[in-house]
Amino acid sequence: MNTYLVVVLCILVADYVRDLVVEFLNVRHLDPKLPPDFEDSYDADRYARSQDYLKVNTRFGQLISSITTPLMIIFILLGGFNLVDDFARSFNLGPIATGLIFSGLLLWGSSLLQIPISAYHTFVIEERFGFNRTSVKTFVTDLLKGWLLSAIIGVPVLAAILWFFGAAGSLAWLYCWGALTVFQLVIMFVAPVLIMPLFNKYEPLAQGDLRSSIETYAHAQDFKLKGVYRMDGSRRSSKSNAFFTGFGRFRRIVLFDTLIAQHSTEELTAVVAHEMGHYKKLHILKFMLVSMATTGLMFFLLSFFIENPGLFAAFKMESTSIYASLFFFGILYSPISSVISVAVNSLSRRHEFEADRYAVDTHGHPGAMVTALKKLSVDNLSNLTPHPLKVFLEYSHPPVIDRIRAIQAVAR
Repeated sequence: MNTYLVVVLCILVADYVRDLVVEFLNVRHLDPKLPPDFEDSYDADRYARSQDYLKVNTRFGQLISSITTPLMIIFILLGGFNLVDDFARSFNLGPIATGLIFSGLLLWGSSLLQIPISAYHTFVIEERFGFNRTSVKTFVTDLLKGWLLSAIIGVPVLAAILWFFGAAGSLAWLYCWGALTVFQLVIMFVAPVLIMPLFNKYEPLAQGDLRSSIETYAHAQDFKLKGVYRMDGSRRSSKSNAFFTGFGRFRRIVLFDTLIAQHSTEELTAVVAHEMGHYKKLHILKFMLVSMATTGLMFFLLSFFIENPGLFAAFKMESTSIYASLFFFGILYSPISSVISVAVNSLSRRHEFEADRYAVDTHGHPGAMVTALKKLSVDNLSNLTPHPLKVFLEYSHPPVIDRIRAIQAVAR
């Protein structure tokens, strides 16, 4: 049997089994007894509902992976990629155009399979637990906008990658890395102005106590802002959040309207202080550098598998190509990506503690930060007792109880 095929099948099965084990342990780790830290925030019924929410989402995720993993294996073994390639080649349009057709068909097919999954999660699960506010019109419009945006951004990026690997020889991976890095930096500046407004409405926060509190705090920290904005997150969900976009003097603070409705001025300022801490502690820059480094590693490793005959034989392909190499390498790279993800998540969790510490030290209201975290957890039905393995493998933020206790320790 083809060695590459054995490796690919092992990766797919191992990923599936790992996820099943982790999710099983995570559900088993649920504690029906409310943690003492949340006795002043959660009532028994809502706490039980949060655990039910986790169980329902976990079962749904396991069902989907139990369907998609065998389908992927069957697709590979029956030569599905070769059928798509034959169709793409039938137009006789050259390697780049053929690659765009091949990639477009696979990605579009995957997107079509995701539609019923996303619709069920939104209109059944999220609706059942009181989160969904997405209309059918918004759901369809978001889908179409996403496809259009993917085509506008993805087509030139993929075409450039195919051209570099076809024309630049052994240094193609380096050119791809550099070009993609520049493109990603441009998108970071463009997204808040051109892309994000396609999906949500952003309005300057009205004058009042909240805006005054945030601007006063930002000025005290010598933190330049483009503005403070309110986002209509309630169009899609009752869940709440806050985030920063942009760089330098173009930085914006964005608060979900649901967050504003559910928190006090002091709590919201504490949340902003936490987000500001990420900038002040250079967390954003560090993650950008890590992202650049991992992208470079990915392209470097990819260069060794371009048009590899053994790899193409594993996928039942009759002809080799640069464009198909990208998809096949993606599966081989999965274990490396998982290891990198674990390391990045570990770094991210440490950064969250540092940003909390910054908020406490500079804002001076640890109680407000603790209350904000509790409200966010209760409102979003967050899991208060995740299994340590789940945290280690997947959590970019520490469990909320760990964050609360760390804040309280600093405040003493």
